[in-house]
Amino acid sequence: METIKQHSHPSKSQNGIHQSNLSARPVLTQAENNTTLWIGHLQTDPTNHFAGQTFKCPSTGQLDNIQVFSSSVQKAGHVVLTVHEFDAVTKTWGSAMGNTTVIIEKNDTSKWIRFDLQQVPFYKDATYGFRLQSDDALVGIGEAASGMKQPFTFGHEWKGDSKVEKGYFFTYFSLTFKVELRA
Repeated sequence: METIKQHSHPSKSQNGIHQSNLSARPVLTQAENNTTLWIGHLQTDPTNHFAGQTFKCPSTGQLDNIQVFSSSVQKAGHVVLTVHEFDAVTKTWGSAMGNTTVIIEKNDTSKWIRFDLQQVPFYKDATYGFRLQSDDALVGIGEAASGMKQPFTFGHEWKGDSKVEKGYFFTYFSLTFKVELRA
């Protein structure tokens, strides 16, 4: 089921339903941001770049929203987020469980971009993931590189493009993101 939001910050969806955040709570936050991963494409490059993140869910609840940190917006446009079950052993994306689209604006640089989603059940210790893509924008998503430190243990960053759609997974990188569930 798809939700389309007109802007990335208001809490009113296109169908006019306000979503209350009173019972939504963050269950996973990775706020470190020391580099950038780009999604979309340059006007001179036909290759469309995608980003994603997998994670082991630390608790059970209904998915309310996922937020990503926008470190730069070179070109405004639509960004689509899809949520999937994820097989961590075979590194395989399951079918989309939900998706939503937000319009990113030039002034969304250095802001958390909220993707409100239809409520989907998430279960403790199950692995999920989300993917980001855009056909008309060029957006830098905040990312953390752990370097020689410990790898990120909650999941893997994913990077793909229109030439290599299967993409690649990284243990020492993570998108800057938040996952909120309703109890």
